[in-house]
Amino acid sequence: MRTVRILEEASQEAIEAAAWYEYEQAGLGAEFFAAGDAAIDVIEENFIPLSPLPEEAGDTGAKRLILERFHFDIVAIELPEEMIVIAVAHHSRKPGYWLGRGKA
Repeated sequence: MRTVRILEEASQEAIEAAAWYEYEQAGLGAEFFAAGDAAIDVIEENFIPLSPLPEEAGDTGAKRLILERFHFDIVAIELPEEMIVIAVAHHSRKPGYWLGRGKA
């Protein structure tokens, strides 16, 4: 199992998305959080390889795990000692808007 660290910006994106889903339909925000938690578990356990990002996202080495039910990616950078989740990115956002976060 590897360590996963979630940047504050990514955490805030998840909170805002969950709040929006909860506003749209009661209980859907909790389902979004559950999907995010399951994705983090997959990343921790290294069950499946993460997917590459579009070229527009830059050459950061970041990869993504696509949430199946929700239109979001969990964007992470793999370092020797840990994985850093740098964004919880909606598919309609500009690819690479989170550039520069992984340097923290």
